Amino acid sequence: MSRRYSIAETYKDETVLITGFTGFLGKVLVEKLLRSCPIRNVAVIVRSKKGITAEQRVQDIYKQPLFDRLRREKPDFMNKIKVLDGCLEDPLMSLLKTDFDWILENVNLIFHCAATVRFNETLELATKINVHGTEKLLLLSKKIMNLKGIVHVSTIYSHCPRKEICEEYYPVPKVANNDLNNLCANKSLTEILGVWPNTYTFTKAIAENLLAISNENHLPISIFRPSIIGCVKSEPQPGWVEGMNGPIAMVVPFILGLLRITALSENKKADIIPVDYTVNALICVMWDTINRYQNTNQLNIKPKIFNYVSSVESPITWDRFFNEMRNNYFEMPPLSAVWYIFCFNTTNVWGIKILRFFLHWIPALVGDLYLIVTGKKTKMLKMYKKMDIMTDLLYEFTSKDWTLDNRNTRELWSLLSDEDRISFWFSFEGFDWKSYLRSYMLGIRSYILGEDQSNLEKALAKNRRLFWIHNLCIALFVCFVFQVYWIFK
Repeated sequence: MSRRYSIAETYKDETVLITGFTGFLGKVLVEKLLRSCPIRNVAVIVRSKKGITAEQRVQDIYKQPLFDRLRREKPDFMNKIKVLDGCLEDPLMSLLKTDFDWILENVNLIFHCAATVRFNETLELATKINVHGTEKLLLLSKKIMNLKGIVHVSTIYSHCPRKEICEEYYPVPKVANNDLNNLCANKSLTEILGVWPNTYTFTKAIAENLLAISNENHLPISIFRPSIIGCVKSEPQPGWVEGMNGPIAMVVPFILGLLRITALSENKKADIIPVDYTVNALICVMWDTINRYQNTNQLNIKPKIFNYVSSVESPITWDRFFNEMRNNYFEMPPLSAVWYIFCFNTTNVWGIKILRFFLHWIPALVGDLYLIVTGKKTKMLKMYKKMDIMTDLLYEFTSKDWTLDNRNTRELWSLLSDEDRISFWFSFEGFDWKSYLRSYMLGIRSYILGEDQSNLEKALAKNRRLFWIHNLCIALFVCFVFQVYWIFK
């Protein structure tokens, strides 16, 4: 076996194709590759949208704070970007013939990050993007002249109906696309999904098996299964985050004083991983894929799977997660908070229903009545309906524990040189959750709520007022209960 080159040596002068660039993970991956790897080009497939060209969408993305460091260190980085106007799930991906031919002639490495991550996506659209899109990329890959590696980004929860998830393939009810299309037409969604909780995990499981059984050309493929991706921990900008996916969908309404009841088990593990750690692991998986297929005779085996999780080396419970966020709230509350922070956690179905009625729906009704009286458009009931749906969708992942195996990922870490570990750190040994969750709070204030530290004094003063209003309301409610009790005694 020939020696393994360093990560920088392996990526030198390679052309990388990335799908899903406009997503959270895709943006951080492109930034890290351009800043830390001596690649020749990065090609991104982006579709024109709402009258905005693919090129303009990419230009707008590069203006985001995530790319501030890259702009300082490599101001000409845009020269390495090739934007391909296309849509992965369309025939021939809607690429121009010149762009299609360019991919075949130039691309060496492919990161397949594109997916719809909405848990309540229609099965038809989830299949089109997560399954058919993967199939089309696989067909394209077979024609590429000098392909050295493909890494398909899946999810650790692709087989969440299982109690133990190892780095191996598991059977799914239907794999062939024709079968799935027929099922969509002839059966209800509940019948189709079976033990899967949503269309996202179901279609991700099918995509994994598609890669395993359809790789008759023996392409150099690996499958990467991350858990719940959180904000940046270290680079390029600690705390950077975007979108309302994952834990942020609960944390934001929680610190705004809107979310007062969550359906979760406090003692279950919150398997959260920083996005920069995730990208580093992803880059290292590609490095391992290239080396394995070039240096050994592994062409006749199924693609290797890497589970990337935090709960094996550094577990944290949902109870500690929310306690840390609550402590951070007291230190730096958002100025946009509408109520003092308080929240009940339970998995009891009737408890959830009763508490939602009193703590969500009645306040929402009062709020909408006030808006009607003041001549404004109602929004509170609609907002709480969406918020309750969101927490219900997350229930599968906040109320259960899994036994997760990540031995391939740990072995990958052991293969890295000291230099590569510094540049592409992804190990959770000794991970500092306290400082990370503080960065998470700062990131939410800055990048989600649009607030900075300059308003902290006003925010703390407002929080003190909300505290007294909150406790006054509790006192009035207790008095009301006693009055009712004495009246009917």
